[in-house]
Amino acid sequence: MTRFATLPEMIAAQPPEAVALMAPAREPLPYGALGQQVQRTTQLLRAHGLARTDRVALVLENGPEMACAFVAVAAACTAAPLNAAYRAEEFAFYLSDLGAKALIVAQGSDSAAIAAARELGMLVLELPADPAAPAGTFTLHAASEPPSSHGATTGDAPASAADVALILHTSGTTSRPKIVPLSHGNLCASARNISHTLRLAPSDCGLHVMPMFHIHGLIAGLLAPLSVGSRIFCTPGFHALRFFGWLRESRATWYTAVPTMHQAILSRAPHNRDVIRDHPLRFLRSSSSSMPPQVIAELEQVFAAPLIESYGMTEATHQMASSPLPPGRRIPGSVGPAAGPQIAIMDENGRRLASGQVGEVVIRGDNVTAGYENNPTANAEAFVDGWFRTGDQGVLDADGYLTLTGRLKEIINRGGEKISPREIDEVLMDHPAVAQAVTFAMPHPKLGEEVAAAVVLRESAQPANETGLRAFVASRVADFKVPRRILILTEIPKGATGKLQRIGLAAKLGLGS
Repeated sequence: MTRFATLPEMIAAQPPEAVALMAPAREPLPYGALGQQVQRTTQLLRAHGLARTDRVALVLENGPEMACAFVAVAAACTAAPLNAAYRAEEFAFYLSDLGAKALIVAQGSDSAAIAAARELGMLVLELPADPAAPAGTFTLHAASEPPSSHGATTGDAPASAADVALILHTSGTTSRPKIVPLSHGNLCASARNISHTLRLAPSDCGLHVMPMFHIHGLIAGLLAPLSVGSRIFCTPGFHALRFFGWLRESRATWYTAVPTMHQAILSRAPHNRDVIRDHPLRFLRSSSSSMPPQVIAELEQVFAAPLIESYGMTEATHQMASSPLPPGRRIPGSVGPAAGPQIAIMDENGRRLASGQVGEVVIRGDNVTAGYENNPTANAEAFVDGWFRTGDQGVLDADGYLTLTGRLKEIINRGGEKISPREIDEVLMDHPAVAQAVTFAMPHPKLGEEVAAAVVLRESAQPANETGLRAFVASRVADFKVPRRILILTEIPKGATGKLQRIGLAAKLGLGS
């Protein structure tokens, strides 16, 4: 398998006439045209004074333009995709924290990111999409030029494996998210690992339904197939009612999704048996949160294809372990053997444990980030003798299959969306009626976990209720972070040491499964 060092090298190595990107009712974009788009975008960004190490934020909806823009920006500078659902305060924080020099939005967008970028003196570039042009083709026009613009940048050396191509935030147990820089080498290594696990070939076509501001959608859905010269059918985002129409149009051979999406697809399957029969999939893939074994069995029966479950995280540029394709053995409840990086189990003292012993899952390899940006404390806690601590608890069997047994971190995993409980605590504490707040995960039958919170009100404050508190939080953060339950208590239960403990709080408050 060819080992690419950078994204431009990966794209240039593919047959120029082969199809790279497709989209509903659009002409396809070949790899040669994708390479030309990368070159044009590089020249345009340089003309606006953006160098290879500058960060360019992307706030675009899913689709071929977002896919193509991500590849082009990551090849030219450092791409920073952001969730278009963020509120104004969130955009202001992320753009400032990243030190982004430019923002790319769709032409005509009313995103709150635009005002935040202008407040920070950033260059704002608009991306007009032409539905008549091949999928992913785009141009960029300056909507606002910052006063401090220094003109064109020239003579920039080509990207190297060590250059940062992608930068993402990951939710931490503290209120401040951590910045994860991922190099060209990280991205290429992870794309290679995933394409090898899935045995992707130029004849394959992936149906892309995952958000392209997440590591899952960017690496497994986009870069892994691009690394082997196969096709990606880019949808506007997941929509259960349109999924089977896209499956028919794309003639896809596989797709990757989170469990909640798979379950929604499963609910529509009885009405689309003809599509499933006429357009058989080679396999299905699931990642970002655990999939109930019963759902795996039902999906495999309906689609007559294996479901491959993968274990990933942002710091590993997505994939760490994966169940293998047949004839490899798949064990219910296990996420499979290592699928790229090395995996080991450690105790709290950093000692590696033998198979069968439960401890913390640790990893090391070419796909693992070199460390969090500007966060020596987090790096000191996260790395032990070159191994990265995932914060997940697990056990390896004698054959190297990993089973996850719990989580050491307090992060809430809402169907693949990772949420920092401390961030929601701080928003609730801004409410004048709230004296104490603790946010925690509660079980959910489809999402795995949902956001919940318990609050104690101030005695002298105006009355407050759950509906009002939820509305207050909703005005400050994206919808997926808003607690679905807020319990108003006279006292929040504490652990044996008197500390508030998020883990296990749902069960204590009667919200357990």
